[in-house]
Parts: sequence; structure tokens; C-alpha cells
Amino acid sequence: MSALPFTALACPLDGAPLQRQGGSLRCPEGHCFDLAAQGYVNLLPVQNKRSRDPGDSKEMVAARRRFLEAGHYQPIADAVARAVLAGAVPGRTLTCLDAGCGEGYYLRQLAAAAAVEARPLALAGLDISKWAVQAAAKRDLQDARSQAGASAAPGTTWIVGSNAGLPVLPATLDRVLCMFGFPVYAEFARALRRGGELLQVDAGPDHLRELREVIYPTLKPERPAARQAPPGFEHVGTDTLRFQIHVDGAAAIADLLAMTPHLYRASAEGRARAAALTALTMTVDVRLARYRRLTD
Repeated sequence: MSALPFTALACPLDGAPLQRQGGSLRCPEGHCFDLAAQGYVNLLPVQNKRSRDPGDSKEMVAARRRFLEAGHYQPIADAVARAVLAGAVPGRTLTCLDAGCGEGYYLRQLAAAAAVEARPLALAGLDISKWAVQAAAKRDLQDARSQAGASAAPGTTWIVGSNAGLPVLPATLDRVLCMFGFPVYAEFARALRRGGELLQVDAGPDHLRELREVIYPTLKPERPAARQAPPGFEHVGTDTLRFQIHVDGAAAIADLLAMTPHLYRASAEGRARAAALTALTMTVDVRLARYRRLTD
């Protein structure tokens, strides 16, 4: 089953509903945002940018795409898809936003899982990096046209935007994903329907420990994981996912390093030690926390 239209977009300038008019999105006040040829839309006002080109670079996005499409994190994608679809009302469209979608890997995996179960979804992916959103939209468009012909449209709405000001109407989402990202809980709570869920995936204490032992002289003690629910939410549960991955080749290891914060935190010597590796077996250790939007 293909994704259904995502109709919850709001104007980033005044918060009014956005409607599709030809090749643009417009609000009642006349603010207009053109759709790119690949099908994405930029809803990040210039005054809200902290740099000229915020978010991941084109090279970082490409590295993440190569690493994820090799299947190393498939168990994470499967667990997230199960959590998103759990408790969904049969036949009712589930509206889901990936807040920090990167190049779209997890939403594509979610859409594939929902298609197997014939679950109707309305999906949107948002990222502050235009390079990430461009890559996600381009891949989505290619997939749609390969399946349904040259006139097919992408199934997911792709947005350049910020978690600090989601261009989404209040109380319209059933699920928000935050995958190794930067949560803004007040915005997530505003956008979720009452009873909707935030699914947050973060690194656990042993995540990529073997790589970190190579690039850092010593490992810092891990801070205890927060157990208290953020304001506006109740904690539903947290699952731990641990498994081993084996990465062959210096290029693949470099891709992994490029998609983590360790690329910038490590010293030049640490990065050089990682670059000298030709293969590495690592622990993947992540926490998938579920938070339900409280009723007022």
C-alpha cells in the first residue's frame, strides 16, 4: 500500500495550514513555498538558520546512505517499524513524522513494513540539512517511478525544516520519530495528538564501543540514561537492542565514522587510527524509548 498524502503541514511564518496549489504550497495569508523538482519543500525560513548551510554536509549524507543501505542497522529499522505500527487502529491512516530524517532510510523501511501489513500511512520526513532532504526525495521519486511509471509521485512528504519549529499543525500527528537526533519535546508535544507517541532512539553505553576504543585514548564514563518522561509525556517503555556488526573495508569504516559525532570529537590521531583499519566488529547498543502524549 502506498503512502497517503501528508496534509498536516503548517506555514513556518504564521502557522496557518498549507495547501497544495500547482507546484507550490500556500497559506491563506499568501506565503508561498515552491516544490523542488525532486518533490521536497523548503520550510526553513532564512531568519531561523544558524549558518548558511546547516546540518549534515553532502558528503556526510552520502556516507550515511552507503552505510545504512548495506543493511548494518536493519534490526533497528525493524524494531522502529514494529513500535510505530503497534496499537494502530486497523484501517485508520497513521500520520507519522520523522524529525531528523537524514536521507530517509528509516521512513523507507517503515513504509515497506506497513505495505506488507496493508497499513495506511501518511509520512513526512524533516531535516535541517537540505542535502539530506534532497537525497531522500530523489530516492523516493526514483523508487516511485520504477514501480509505477514516469508520472508517479513520491509517497512521502520531504521537508527542509527544524525541530525547533516544526512546520506542522497542532495535534495532527500519531507518531513522531527521533532517530539519534535532537529532540525538542515541546514541539513534539504540540504536534502530536493526545495519545500519540514519540519514539526516540539513542545510543546506549556500549554503542560502537570497539570503534570508540580505537579513536579515543580513554572512554568517558557513560551518564545514566534519563528515565523521567519529558514534560507533556508519559513513559510507555524502553527497549534495549544489542547486536554485533562486522564492517569490512576502510571505506565502510570511514562511512560509519562520518555519520557519527565522533568524526568531530576525535583528535587527528584518533581519526588516523580509524583510517588505518581494514575491518572491525562492533557492538550496536541502542535504546528505543516510547513516550505517550498526555491529555491536558
